Order: sequence, then C-alpha cells, then structure tokens
Amino acid sequence: MRRPRIDFWPGVLRSVAGIGLLSTLLVAGCSSLPTNVDRPGTLAISGTADTRLGQAVRRQAEGHPDQTGFRLLGNGLDAFVARALLAQAADRGIDAQYYLLHDDMAGALFIDQLLRAADRGVRVRLLVDDMDLAGRDQGAAALDAHPNIEVRLFNPFSRNYGRGVQLLTRFGDVTRRMHNKSFTVDNQVSILGGRNIGNEYFEADPDMQFADLDVMVIGPLVQEVSSSFDRYWNSELAYPASSLVDEPPSAEQIEALQQAFRERVDAYLESPYLQALRESALAEQLRQGSLEFRWGRGEVVADAPEKIVEDRDRKEYHLAPSLSPYFRGVREELIIFSPYFVPGKRGTAFLTDLRGRGIRVRILTNSLASTDVSIVHAGYAKYRKDLLRAGVELYEVDKQLSKIQRKEKRGPHGSSKASLHAKSFVFDRERVFIGSLNLDPRSVTENTEIGVVLESAELGAEMGAFFDRNIERIAFRLELVRDESGRERILWHRTEGKQPGVYEVDPHTSFWRRFGIGLMGLLPVESQL
Repeated sequence: MRRPRIDFWPGVLRSVAGIGLLSTLLVAGCSSLPTNVDRPGTLAISGTADTRLGQAVRRQAEGHPDQTGFRLLGNGLDAFVARALLAQAADRGIDAQYYLLHDDMAGALFIDQLLRAADRGVRVRLLVDDMDLAGRDQGAAALDAHPNIEVRLFNPFSRNYGRGVQLLTRFGDVTRRMHNKSFTVDNQVSILGGRNIGNEYFEADPDMQFADLDVMVIGPLVQEVSSSFDRYWNSELAYPASSLVDEPPSAEQIEALQQAFRERVDAYLESPYLQALRESALAEQLRQGSLEFRWGRGEVVADAPEKIVEDRDRKEYHLAPSLSPYFRGVREELIIFSPYFVPGKRGTAFLTDLRGRGIRVRILTNSLASTDVSIVHAGYAKYRKDLLRAGVELYEVDKQLSKIQRKEKRGPHGSSKASLHAKSFVFDRERVFIGSLNLDPRSVTENTEIGVVLESAELGAEMGAFFDRNIERIAFRLELVRDESGRERILWHRTEGKQPGVYEVDPHTSFWRRFGIGLMGLLPVESQL
C-alpha cells in the first residue's frame, strides 16, 4: 500500500482549526484514568447451600450427582422473568456482568430488581462495560453509593475527552471491550447467553425484535461462572463508578435521583409489558410448581480479562483454544447460529475442509436487511460465494415477520422487524454451545466473551429439530448459480413468510445500501469486525 503524501500535513497545519484538532487528538491520546483507585477485592459468596435457592437446587439435583441442570430461555419475556424472580429469591448475593445496560424500560426494571434485593440486605456486584454508559456517571455513582451495591465499569473511557476522539487516539485500547453476559444469584444459579439488558432483548421494543437465547444453569458450572466473574471484578480494568466522577453525588442529589427513578418505575407497573411478564410461560410454570431442568455434563469457556491488554497472540487468555476441540471433533454435522458472522480466510478454509470430509455445515446469520451492524455484514458478504461453492448451507434471517409470526410473539408490542442475536453452535446434535461469542474476529480476538458447552443429545436434537422445522419460514436460503456466460451470482430463496419468492439481490434493501456495503467491504478493517 502506498504511503500518504507527506505534503498533506502542512496544508492542514496552516489552518487554526487543523491545529486545534491535531492538538486535541494528541492530548486525548495521552489522556489518563484515575490512579491509586481503591477497589477492594471481593469474591463470590460461598457456603450458600442454606439459602432458598440453595435448598431448591439441592432438591432439583437429587439423582444427578456432579451434573449440571440447565433450562433454555428462548423468548425475551421468560428471560426477563427468570432474572427478576432470581433477584427476588436472592438471600446473599447477586453478581451481574453485562456489555450493555440500556437506559430504557427493561434497564430500569432490571436495576429496580437489584435495588430491591440490596434494600433487604443482599450484596449486589454490578460490572458493566463502559461502552454504553456515556453521560450516566452520576446515576452509576448514586447506585454505587448504596451500602449493599458496588458498581464497577470495565475498561472505561477517559472522562476528559469525547469518546469519538478516544476511539481514534486509543484505537486497540478502548476499542477492545468486555462482551461477557452473566447473571448469578447466591452462587447457586447462573444465566448465560446472548442477551444484554435492554428493551430489544426482552420483547419490549416496538420497532425491533431480537431473536436471542440464554440458558439458566444450576450445579457445578455455577462456581465456574462465579470464578470468571471474580477475575473480572478484581481486575485493574474494573473501576468503581465513584472513582470516575469529579465529586461523588451528595445525599440530596442521591435522594433526588432515587425519587425520579421510583416515579419512573412506578409508571411502568400497569403497562402492557408488565402484564405480559406476569403471564409469561415461565411465570406460569413457577406458579404451578412445574419448572423442570435437564441434566448433563458441561464446561464453561471464558476469556480472561487480560485478553484485552495483552498481545493478541497470548492464547492462554483466550477461550478459543477451549472451544476448538468441539469444532475439530465434529463428525457429521455443524449448525451455527451467529448474528455477526465473519469467517475470514482461515474460518472459510476450515468450513471448506469440513465439507470436504462430508460433514454437513449449516449457518444462520443476519441478512443485510435484518442486521443492526452493516459493516459486519460487509465483512461476511465477501465470503458467501466461497462458502456456497464449498457446499456450506447459508441462511439469512428475513427481517419482515409474517402476521402469523407476529401473533406467535408474546411481547405486547408485536414488533414487525426481526434480527438474530443468539450465539449458539450445535455439534453433531450431541453438544451445544450457548454464550456471548460471535464467529467474527472481534469476538475471537479483540473482545472478551463467555459461554457454556453442554453435553446433551436431547438438547442437541431439539435445537437441530428447531433448525430443520423453522429455517425455511424465518430465513432466506442462499444458492450460488452460474449464468450462461459463466458468471456466478447468488439467489435468495424464500418459500414461506411475508413475501415468498426468489431474489437476485439482498432482499428488502435499497441500491444505495448495497452500494455502501460494497464500499465497506473494500476497507482493511476485517480484524475489527
């Protein structure tokens, strides 16, 4: 690649605005975070067998020694209800770790559950990546001021300069994020999966419906989740929220924030969404005492927090080596659910090799119309023909839900746009991964992730059957064809749904969006996708 012409800079530097911009960038690049931060080390609470959840888990685990109990949380209502009811059942501690915690209805209701638990004496540790928290430092510090709540922000931006500037000047630093998602109560029950905390993840957004997946686990794996949380919580990258404000909020300010928050939550209590939560399938099963778990062995796979600051080739901090044997051990079939799928040359070669060995490979990802991150789709699109040519089966989610599909959605708003957000891999219908990991360079190399591999032929068969049964009605099937001139092109087949037919370009997209994606695909940014 040619170097930029050096005579570009004098022209810029002759401008006062140019000098100001350059100075800002240089200073921001040297901006610092607080030093000598007081972050007392704490660990997950042990000896919780006598708690309400501990006793309930013991009853469930009878006859399943050393095994993990698990239950899928496939719809957003059940996923929120599970978190809320676990928080209400907490006796000793709640550990919550999330990439995004939105300032919306679901976010407020989630924080309300943490506050209610803390008010009755439960220790709450809330660890959130700083990516989504711009302008919310006072609220975080006020929450951190509660005697039973600690709030820490992971890999925070400097508060001295704008985040946009820091994304340029601290590239490779603040661009690497904690993408983990876990929720653990009394060190007895954990929820892992793809969901952040926000309306779109829990069927509360009228404009967007994320198809997502969590799993609730009990048994030995919970301690592994807690150990991972402790490592992040006690990391030097985790800053107490109070350390990032110039002055902690006064008692009067905290009271005012609390009053405004209570009024906000009270306004939701009679909303259609709260009623839908009360009527969710999980809530009904709990009322009837019919909640059941499946049992099997499993393994928690997690990146270490050091992954973000160490060289990318320090694989001892990566979860990929732990997950690799499951991929390489596939004998007959691999099913991939990945909303952001950028296989790169190595991944494409690996999947091609699987096909060469007669292994069926089926992948569901987002279409250009359904994705919420267009540049990631640009990274994926350049590999579609190679994958199809190798015999990999590609499916892309249709963003437009049919009337029947909208009716099946139990959320109160009936969202009309769908997007895949679940991250799961099914190995030979015998083992299943569920977690926060996308199959793209950002998840594998840049960010930190966590997930669980469950050894369960029953669960594997169920998820495989779901794919078999639903794929044609929720997604486009891609086909590579060759015209008379020998030119290859992709066709998108839709046999069911709102608009069946065959499409010759990315469905439900404009020329200009496709043109923009083509340009993005030329940028040398694949390692950041």
